[in-house]
This record gives sequence, structure tokens and C-alpha cells, in this order.
Amino acid sequence: MSREQARLRISDADREQAASDLSEHYAVGRLSHDEHAERLDAVWTARTYADLAPIFEDLPSRAATTPARGPRRDRRWRGVPFLPVAALLIVLSVVTHLPFWILIFFVGCGLFGRRSRMHRAY
Repeated sequence: MSREQARLRISDADREQAASDLSEHYAVGRLSHDEHAERLDAVWTARTYADLAPIFEDLPSRAATTPARGPRRDRRWRGVPFLPVAALLIVLSVVTHLPFWILIFFVGCGLFGRRSRMHRAY
């Protein structure tokens, strides 16, 4: 951080983020209760980024404490919109006089919905 950035005043959102970061360090055991309370008081009275720096100087940065995630899945597939597909299947059922299109749709929604819920549980 440059000297000019260090002299900039911080916002309430910056203080809230700093307090949240301190709480994470406290939750994982890097700070005792007294240290947490003392540093939290310093966060709420800080006016500039330079005032916040000493509070965190002996703690690992957020990037260093974030666990590495596995490879990200391709998130382009968001599912099929319900209403347009339902409308299409209703039209197909009326035109073909075969109501099984609607049944296939709801069975498919149940299967795919269950699979995605099961996947999120792990």
C-alpha cells in the first residue's frame, strides 16, 4: 500500500469488513478473547487505512487463509426454464392428443431436481 493510500480515510463498510476478518481469526483460534476485543475497539476507532494496518500485521492475509477449492465445474448449465418448457409440452400434448408429454416433464423435473439437491449436499 502506498503512502497516499495509507492516508485515505476508511468507510464504515471497511470497518465492518475488518471486524468480520478479525472475527474469522478469532473463530479459528488465532486470537484470544481479550485480543479480539482489543483489536475490535481499534478497528472501530480507526480513521485511515494506516490505522488498520497494525491491527492485522501479525495475522495471515485473507488470501493465505482461504482454503484452495477444487476445479470449478462448468456453471453455464443453469437448467431449463420451467414455464417455457411447460408451455411447449402443453402445446405438444394438445396438438398430438397425447398427455404423456406433461407426465414426462414432471418426472424429468423430479429426477433432475433430486439429482441437483443430492449433489449440493456433498
